[in-house]
Amino acid sequence: EGGFDWSNEADVRFILRAAGERNPVEAVLAFLAEAHVCSAAPDGSSNRTEKWDVPTISLAAGEPFPFPDPDSPATLPARLIAGERMIEVAYWGDATSRDNVKFWAGAGGYPGAALLRDALDLMRGRWEEARDDPFSVSAVQTSSFRFDWRRDYVPLDAGFSPNEHGDVQMVGYPLVEILAAIGLSHARPLRIDKLLYRYGVIGTQEALFAPLLLRAALGCAPLPFARRQFRMELGWPGQENQARCILEVTEETIS
Repeated sequence: EGGFDWSNEADVRFILRAAGERNPVEAVLAFLAEAHVCSAAPDGSSNRTEKWDVPTISLAAGEPFPFPDPDSPATLPARLIAGERMIEVAYWGDATSRDNVKFWAGAGGYPGAALLRDALDLMRGRWEEARDDPFSVSAVQTSSFRFDWRRDYVPLDAGFSPNEHGDVQMVGYPLVEILAAIGLSHARPLRIDKLLYRYGVIGTQEALFAPLLLRAALGCAPLPFARRQFRMELGWPGQENQARCILEVTEETIS
């Protein structure tokens, strides 16, 4: 269960409660520290990600697969596996009526599973550092899911392209990327158009909320709880209709 407490605007917090005695943040970090990444392909598929050093698991006939076999290995589902535990990350291939929130593109068909592996590799040996402030762990990051605006840029707005300068390195936040990718497998913001999304959060001092309600809130469902809603504007960092990046997030008034 969880929920925001914004009773003190100078110290807004997200409160999280989980079963068991272990700190839930530490439990998540321990899983990721042990995990490795592979992709999964349906029975009979020719899609593989070994070219990018990510092993592919071929599923048995009749074994469930989250969407039709994709046109390329770029959007094969990724799996985080630690022992007998597994988390599937597959939001980028969603073929339902929901928007897949796939902001990354191009990169020679670089797979989502490889992006996830890269982010996980950047965190190796840094899990203790992440325990107290997981969203502030930074690393030089050449590619990402584009979920953290602190790394991204639009060259026309910046006045130059870091790609043209060998001595400029972009610093990203790999743990933010990993956790956002996992979360989007369960809930999505509301798409208005290609460059505009809305999302919401709920909170109260009196109670915490089940994940089902938190997920509905993200999509701006009109829940009967204290809500806040945000407008997320995107831009084209390169060619139009390719990759997108977050430019600005502003809070909206809920009427």
